[in-house]
Amino acid sequence: MVGVRLSIKPTIHRVIHPYKCPLLPQAIGSAPNQTENPTHQATNREKVFRLKPNSEPGVGFIRSLADYATVDLWQPDSFDQVAADVTVDIRVSAEDAANVQELLEESGLEYEVLIEDLQVMIDQQLDNKERSASVHSYMMYNDMETINAWITSTVARNANMMSLTEIGTSYEGRPIYVVKIGKKTSHAKPAIFMDCGMHAREWISPAFCQWFVKEAVDTYGSDPTLTHILDSVDIFIVPVINVDGYSYTWSNNRMWRKTRSRNAGSNCRGVDPNRNWDAGWCTVGASSNPCAETYCGPKAESEKEVKVVADFIRLHRNSIKAYLTVHSYSQMCLFPYSYTYDLAANHNELNQLAKEATSRLESLYGTRYTYGPGATTIYLAAGGSDDWAYDMGIKYSFTFELRDTGRHGFLLPESQIKPTCEETMLAIKYIANYVTNNMY
Repeated sequence: MVGVRLSIKPTIHRVIHPYKCPLLPQAIGSAPNQTENPTHQATNREKVFRLKPNSEPGVGFIRSLADYATVDLWQPDSFDQVAADVTVDIRVSAEDAANVQELLEESGLEYEVLIEDLQVMIDQQLDNKERSASVHSYMMYNDMETINAWITSTVARNANMMSLTEIGTSYEGRPIYVVKIGKKTSHAKPAIFMDCGMHAREWISPAFCQWFVKEAVDTYGSDPTLTHILDSVDIFIVPVINVDGYSYTWSNNRMWRKTRSRNAGSNCRGVDPNRNWDAGWCTVGASSNPCAETYCGPKAESEKEVKVVADFIRLHRNSIKAYLTVHSYSQMCLFPYSYTYDLAANHNELNQLAKEATSRLESLYGTRYTYGPGATTIYLAAGGSDDWAYDMGIKYSFTFELRDTGRHGFLLPESQIKPTCEETMLAIKYIANYVTNNMY
């Protein structure tokens, strides 16, 4: 959206003082022009470091960084999840970057600078040269208003196989939509549910949901697999769950992750919507601190956005046979459980499905994915939507973490939208076709 200027102030971990950010961001839609700010290279260098602890002292050092510097953890999601041999991506404020790098040098910890100047990366993310205001494109990142207009117009143009339901509103009053796609029949059909945009800053996620709708509409009748799927099941899609947070990433803070609800007794806003589901809620891998990125909320389903989606799934629990949720980044296909090391009842089936799906994804551009249960593949984390869906009886439940593995992190360039979505379609189609042929 031309004219909107981005800030990159993060939510603070373990530090209470407000984040001081000297960056002068470009307007969305404009080409990066560093000459507009001659001091940019000299002063505005917020950095992202990749740290590789291989010992407990290294782990302790990383966990202590937030006590001395303004930092934003990109992966894992919380400092409690930092462990030996776990790759850690950490964003450091411009004012603290030099000191942190000096500390890293003195510590002897293995590290690299993933992003030398975060603002430059933000400016370069919008690299589609045909970008224009309020015009929807599948190969651009679209703001919330543009996405909503696209939803209503696309459903209206394809009323023979699509319908639209507003299932509720967000904390700030924005509509939350479910799009249904499938061949219309006189009888109820089984369904597959997919959502995107749970974490606000993961822009490639909503871009994929939009791409999926395009492919479903454009290739129905010509793509045998997709046609078979849409003839057999309905697909429910929530293009953006965290509508307030996503809007905020366009207007105020590109790095915002959580919802935008107010927290009683705290100046810190928002809850991590993927720690807010009633699946081992707030037991592991989540925080009870409202200022933390992984704040689980005052209770399960405290967030309106989570509650309306959970209510919709509960309403259709007998027909929904698969749950797919799309995130970024790290190139993974995960399945239950994340809140416990216990294996899912159909673990072997889920593991084989993930293996085959990621193999098909890799076949297009060679993009390598890892797969497995969330708890052992990445880390323990309670309150996730995929675990909740599985515990509701939806036996095919998967989380996709799309590109990349950290080179751009949450700032995947628009030029990578098309290949990312093309390869992800192969994995999603494989799972959807399997579910369609293995009803229960």
